[in-house]
Amino acid sequence: MNQQNQRSQRDQGTRRRPVRLATFNVLHGRPLPDGEPLSPAANPAEGPLARAVRSLDADVLALQELDRLQERSGGADQASVAADAAGLKHWRYASAIHARCTADRGWIRDPAEPGLRVYGPQDVGSATDVPSHGIALLSRFPVRDWRARRLAPAPLCMPLRMAGRPGLTLVRDQPRAALAAVLEGPGGPFTAVAVHLSFVPGWNIGQLLAVREWIADMPSPHVLLGDFNLVGAVPGVVLNAPRKARTPPSPRGWRDLARIPTYPAHRPIVQFDHVLASGVDVAAASGVRTPATGISDHRPLVLELPL
Repeated sequence: MNQQNQRSQRDQGTRRRPVRLATFNVLHGRPLPDGEPLSPAANPAEGPLARAVRSLDADVLALQELDRLQERSGGADQASVAADAAGLKHWRYASAIHARCTADRGWIRDPAEPGLRVYGPQDVGSATDVPSHGIALLSRFPVRDWRARRLAPAPLCMPLRMAGRPGLTLVRDQPRAALAAVLEGPGGPFTAVAVHLSFVPGWNIGQLLAVREWIADMPSPHVLLGDFNLVGAVPGVVLNAPRKARTPPSPRGWRDLARIPTYPAHRPIVQFDHVLASGVDVAAASGVRTPATGISDHRPLVLELPL
């Protein structure tokens, strides 16, 4: 009997509490109440980032653009701050880049550090570590297994609109990361994946396809959360494209669980942030919302799904 049938039999005659899923590009916790950036909080543990993630009351939370030991964010381990604030004790942070962010020179990389390193609760307080920037995946449920992957940057720059800057700014793409975890959900194991994809068109599609193949052997259902830098229906179309690898496609395909604008935060008009799932009845998704939090140029995307 396959895993999906086992799950269906367990579900018959029972009603599980839905799992609350959320993804949020937090812009290193920078307050942007009206689209204009304010100074970072002096006390990260009680600051805007902590209050924002606490307000989401998520069971599984994917966070992008987190700082670790950066001067601009008070030297905080923001993944740890978020986990404590949200009450999610099972978490990992993946560094997309080990570098110091400076106001005048941008990112100054540490050549001695690897391109990807995964940190967890056991690493809190490691003051000898160098600053980094990356993503995190936080869970209320126990985790069977963790997996991380680095996504290489596109070899070109793009003009982008940056929070707090007029007009367009030419921005060099940076490495990205993906984090996957096999969680012990209310109805059995499922795989949650956090991603932050490139802003370069086409390159982000290649990254999304690479992530799809990378998690193909992990337990179904699959839930993919993050800032994809892809709009509207595009992520679903990409994920349901024919496979080149020998791994079988999902029996139910990938479906977008919410179609709602998330960017810019003060007046959302486009959707860059997504939650997609395969191997579940996506029609059961409910409670979709994109609350204003006072931080970041993105709004979080929150929804509930029986898992």
